[in-house]
Amino acid sequence: MAEHVGDLAALHATEVAPRKESVQDMAGGTDTGVTNAIPAYLEDKPGESSSIASLDGDEPTDEEKATLRHVCDKLPWSTFLVAIVELCERFAYYGLSGPFQNYIQKPYEKGSTPGALGLGQTGATGLTNFFQFWCYITPILGAVIADQFLGRYNTILYFALIYMVGLVVLFTTALPVSIVGGHALGGLIAAMILIGLGTGGIKSNVGPLIAEQYRGTKDTIKTIKSGERVIVDPAITIQRIYMIFYLCVNFGSLSAIATTELELNVGFWAAYLLPLIMFCVGICAIVVGKKFYIIRPPQGSVITNAFRAMGIALMNKGNMDAAKPSYQEEYGRRYTTPWNDHFIDELKRGLVACKVFIFYPIYWVTYSQMLNNFISQAGQMELHGIPNDIMQNIDPLTVIVFIPIMDRLIYPLLRKWRIPFKPITRITLGFFFGAAAMAYAAIVQHLIYQRGPCYDAPLACPAAGPDGAIPNSIHVAVQTPAYLFTGISEIFASVTGLEYAYTKAPPSMKSFVMSMYLLTTAFGSALGIALSPTAKDPKLQWMYTGLCVAAIIAGISFWFLFKRYNATEEEMNALERHDDKLVSANMVGATGKDDVESRGTIQKTSLSNNQVQMAAVFGKGEKS
Repeated sequence: MAEHVGDLAALHATEVAPRKESVQDMAGGTDTGVTNAIPAYLEDKPGESSSIASLDGDEPTDEEKATLRHVCDKLPWSTFLVAIVELCERFAYYGLSGPFQNYIQKPYEKGSTPGALGLGQTGATGLTNFFQFWCYITPILGAVIADQFLGRYNTILYFALIYMVGLVVLFTTALPVSIVGGHALGGLIAAMILIGLGTGGIKSNVGPLIAEQYRGTKDTIKTIKSGERVIVDPAITIQRIYMIFYLCVNFGSLSAIATTELELNVGFWAAYLLPLIMFCVGICAIVVGKKFYIIRPPQGSVITNAFRAMGIALMNKGNMDAAKPSYQEEYGRRYTTPWNDHFIDELKRGLVACKVFIFYPIYWVTYSQMLNNFISQAGQMELHGIPNDIMQNIDPLTVIVFIPIMDRLIYPLLRKWRIPFKPITRITLGFFFGAAAMAYAAIVQHLIYQRGPCYDAPLACPAAGPDGAIPNSIHVAVQTPAYLFTGISEIFASVTGLEYAYTKAPPSMKSFVMSMYLLTTAFGSALGIALSPTAKDPKLQWMYTGLCVAAIIAGISFWFLFKRYNATEEEMNALERHDDKLVSANMVGATGKDDVESRGTIQKTSLSNNQVQMAAVFGKGEKS
């Protein structure tokens, strides 16, 4: 025993005592204590930086943030399950939208292009714009129901059933017997209303749901296999998630290739049956994958509270801080504030996103030309045996090709070269590429008017034949660059818009802020409806020119008004809360209410993605 005591004394004299030093306490006095031993490989050396390298899993220092490469984190596989649901829904949406222009514009008779209703180009453009408007205004309803009452999963499921009823109505009223019997127009309007309602419930919630599967919130250090030390960046991970999300959207939109071929060779009923079948697959994915999804339960009156807080701000000359409880305590409580200061900080961040979205309707007007007027433009050109509405599929193919190039090559190279390419910059480029698409479409329309046999009255002169089947002599492939420009613009403007809507929204209002972003599409469609009287020959080239100028002005204005937000991007993203409870979708009942506390919760803490997924599957809560 004495020997052991002697050994301990020797150890203290040789190892512990040398670590004692005089240190200054918080009051400014001195204290003698034991300092943490610093490993030799982390000690400062002459001529080297005085900073201490962070270990794997630690948050990086400011110096490391400026010098180390930022990379994406590993994605949880439940992210891909949600992506499949979106793919099936978009397959149905674009599959049925692809034939709409011909279905509405052309009469039900044999000719070069099929038709059903015979309402003309102006009527077809107006109705397709109405459908788009309706599909992107209903997400507000879906967001309120999800954030306050049912939760995201239940809202997606119930609205998917409404969507499926709309598809059944569209299919049955597109049968030849229904078209001849005069039921096609009424069926189309009813289907548009039901499908638009279903779209709203799904679109406002599936975007937040896919990003919600990833639980990382802080930058962390990681040493990769090559030995390079990198920073795992949640913001870049969210960017990749929405790249994958949008990739699935565009894979789904390729359904228009199949449905336009079915429209031409079989009939409209077959073109609308395929989306119905695929949508049933999507509903199966929603139901089967339920136990794997991580969701945030509905938060009650959070949206009501947000509007109350904004009302308080308006009564205080726009000062959002006036809605903070701390402000009320300091300056005399005038209002009831059933929230905390952090809620107001998050709400201010969400309002930044909503301000950024103000110019988006101009962008969506340029985008929507691809869905209606570009199709009609192709019908005025030599098709060489292909359907006029198949050309629009060049756009999703462009997105599918260029998203991996941007995500795996261009963006990493820019980060490696320390060239910032932040959201406001990307969105601005999206406006300019949209303007380029409109400029090119104006040139194509001018070329059409320069060619015979009908010149500036395509398909409408005696030389076009009794059924207007002879187009002007210009190959439809000339249209291709307009779709390429539109596709590239989507990667910058549309994908970044989704990312911005999610990362800037308060955790309890992500569906609502996403619906605000989608609402800009509705406003774009409303502008398209207003422009539809100009969508006729020989005014089309000037319509495209006007849209080009509008997109350029919008892009320049957007940059100068919002470029300052690039400088505060990381600061705004850092506001994400760490105490919001997340649960497995199984833990929320059919009405959105359940005693999740008694069944286990998953908190948004420093849990790894694998821990979160395991906890979700087995219903076991973990707290850090």
